[in-house]
Amino acid sequence: MIWKVCMSGLAGLGMSMSVVAQETCAPALDFHKRMLAGEESVHLCEAFRDKVVLIVNTASKCAFTSQYEGLEALYANYKDRGLVVAGFPSNDFGGQEPGTEKQIQNFCRLTYSVQFPMFEKTVVRGPQADPLYQYLLKETGAAPRWNFHKYLIGRDGKVIANFGSSTRPDDPKLIQSIEALL
Repeated sequence: MIWKVCMSGLAGLGMSMSVVAQETCAPALDFHKRMLAGEESVHLCEAFRDKVVLIVNTASKCAFTSQYEGLEALYANYKDRGLVVAGFPSNDFGGQEPGTEKQIQNFCRLTYSVQFPMFEKTVVRGPQADPLYQYLLKETGAAPRWNFHKYLIGRDGKVIANFGSSTRPDDPKLIQSIEALL
């Protein structure tokens, strides 16, 4: 925690010194993201403070789309221990997420009963990549090569690992990495 001291106390003006606690935000979570099909913007630092976070770029028309089921199971099994799965729909790979955000939201809820947080449609690779994904690339050296690439962030906000699209949510290596952080 950083203490910010406001020393604008001029005796003649009757102002006093005050000490204000200011939480630090890990760079991996210092982003504001809009909830899927909504207007509300969320500061990831506040939403995911002291949580283990699995960030996943998703798509509704992909060979890996069935991973939604596993991601939801992972979230349901570990959310009470501090895991959050965060989905970021992306149309970057083969146009496999062409729908509107409302269509994506309906598909996720009706087809896979997704309850984990889903955020705005996001560019995840290339020069136009969202700043969050630029940061994840910088930290891991790995940009998503396809849909359902996963980044694991510890409770301290540090990027711990990344897992390619073919790593299923029930993969023992992914589960072991999550459990070690919980």
